[in-house]
Amino acid sequence: MDKTGRNKWVRRTIEVLMIMAVIFAARAYQHRDFPTGPAPPLQGVLLDGTSFNLAEFNGGPVLVHFWATWCAICKLEQDAIAAIARDHRVITVAMQSGVKYEVKRHLSKNGLEFAVLNDQDGRRAGSWGVNGVPTSFIVDGEGKIRFAEMGYTTEAGLRARLWLAR
Repeated sequence: MDKTGRNKWVRRTIEVLMIMAVIFAARAYQHRDFPTGPAPPLQGVLLDGTSFNLAEFNGGPVLVHFWATWCAICKLEQDAIAAIARDHRVITVAMQSGVKYEVKRHLSKNGLEFAVLNDQDGRRAGSWGVNGVPTSFIVDGEGKIRFAEMGYTTEAGLRARLWLAR
């Protein structure tokens, strides 16, 4: 390989490394407020009227998913969350999406069936460090946060994280 070809590859390698550094820095910035270790408390009354307490979910991983009815990316992801909820433990938190009946209407209109805590004022999201949606956490059977992601995440990616948290 001549000097020009070698310089081209060195330049491309540096460019790729710089792009990766920017991506990792942006991800670190997005996750800066996320809790680590034991999951913060999460409890309340679900839209279906049943009581929920994350601390009572033991023995396996749980997907805790923050979303909003007004979030376009959440709408892209909602079918994946519903599919995961059919065979894994999932609790979703509708962040600043209106009153109970508005969230129920959204679920019905979109044919969605998963457990929902309504977080009308965003306090629950705030206690988890969530400042954007969608945001997903995988909590293991011991109540510790194993994974956290902000933004669109594939069904396969979430399922893999649930499997790894067993």
